[in-house]
Amino acid sequence: MFKYQKRASSVAHVGTIAIGGDNPIRIQSMATTDTNDTEASVAQAKRIIDAGGELVRFTTQGTREAENMKNISAHLKADGYNTPLVADVHFTAHTADVAAQYCEKVRINPGNYVDPGRTFKHLEYTDEEYQEELKKIEAKLVPFINICKEHHTAVRIGVNHGSLSDRIMSRYGDTPEGIVESCMEFLRIFRRENFNDVVISIKASNTVVMVTTVRLLVKTMDAEDMHYPLHLGVTEAGEGEDGRIKSAVGIGALLTEGIGDTIRVSLSEEPECEIPVARKLVDLIPECMKLRAEAEASIKDDTITLTLDAPDWETFQLKAAIAVGALLIDRKATKLSILNSQFSIINLSALADSILQAARIKFTKTEYISCPGCGRTLYNLQETIAKIKAATKDLVGLKIGIMGCIVNGPGEMADADYGYVGAGRGKISLYRAKECIEKNIPEAEAVDRLLELIRKDRGQ
Repeated sequence: MFKYQKRASSVAHVGTIAIGGDNPIRIQSMATTDTNDTEASVAQAKRIIDAGGELVRFTTQGTREAENMKNISAHLKADGYNTPLVADVHFTAHTADVAAQYCEKVRINPGNYVDPGRTFKHLEYTDEEYQEELKKIEAKLVPFINICKEHHTAVRIGVNHGSLSDRIMSRYGDTPEGIVESCMEFLRIFRRENFNDVVISIKASNTVVMVTTVRLLVKTMDAEDMHYPLHLGVTEAGEGEDGRIKSAVGIGALLTEGIGDTIRVSLSEEPECEIPVARKLVDLIPECMKLRAEAEASIKDDTITLTLDAPDWETFQLKAAIAVGALLIDRKATKLSILNSQFSIINLSALADSILQAARIKFTKTEYISCPGCGRTLYNLQETIAKIKAATKDLVGLKIGIMGCIVNGPGEMADADYGYVGAGRGKISLYRAKECIEKNIPEAEAVDRLLELIRKDRGQ
């Protein structure tokens, strides 16, 4: 068995747990309840924790939600649950200031913490003007850092490929360098302020972008003598087998390289369902490091031949995806043959195709880029995904984004042909790639209107 050697990192203290250093890889999930609904939020947090979750994140769209984190925390602690709670903040920096008083950790998104919501417009800056924009970030960030110091609150700088600001996109383009710089702009301020309880994440729905960018982030941090712990995840991975395989390809590729201190497997399912998948993924890493080496040695005629066993089908899928994920992402080969006498040739071939699709090499079925949902989602995400999948499952090669809200929706759907995005309570907007085609459609009509749009574009 290969010994797992984790990348050296500093330690971030988050309430009762420590992330990074020699600590184990932490497992976490995010609630889908309305954060103002204390009873429902506490109940769901308990289910996540009882399943093995070590951190629970809640969306805090505004100060009302941030304030209610105090009540959620109090109820959980009264019942003996001391798991750290994380507030997820977008668009309103003041909300982060409030949340930092009541939560063990606050996630902020550099793409929308200070910069206005993206419009995908190209902006021109002189070097002096660009430096002035960075001063605006510092002016908002330093007071927040001081609040975090006072309350011993940790911070996650969470960059999403789907929510890069127009400023970053205009300066660096839609590139790994731009994604990394979006993070580093904030991280340099935290270091100047001598605040070290920081965890970093860079997420994308595209596994190649996610893995490539996290690797670049590690190199960039090392070059500046920064070694903060990293949170890993493939955002909008989807649900069912495809969501699990896609997450295993992206997260597993990095974990087998020793990168990653905490993970979330984002599935469009109940959040407690994410925990056992994440746990299994982490537990499989040492064995998969050996399988990765064997698979790389097997490459011949552009084909990886992978031979493995597992006690059940889900474990088998995860092992296969982890073992070859990095090799496929790095294009060491573009074909995959999986051998096993326990499962049928049909299932093994289908699994190989799913892994190749997750690694963005070969598309043999419809791709669904669907978010896991959170308190911002104002429609029944799981039912909608099922309806859209049933109606479009035979459209080979088509990519459809199904998003609960606009935080990452239009950006992540840059990789999709069509998008279905929650625009408000009972209202949906439809996209063709980044372009909004129809706004605020009643939810009852939205799936049919999406199908009409697809059929019209396909000349049907």
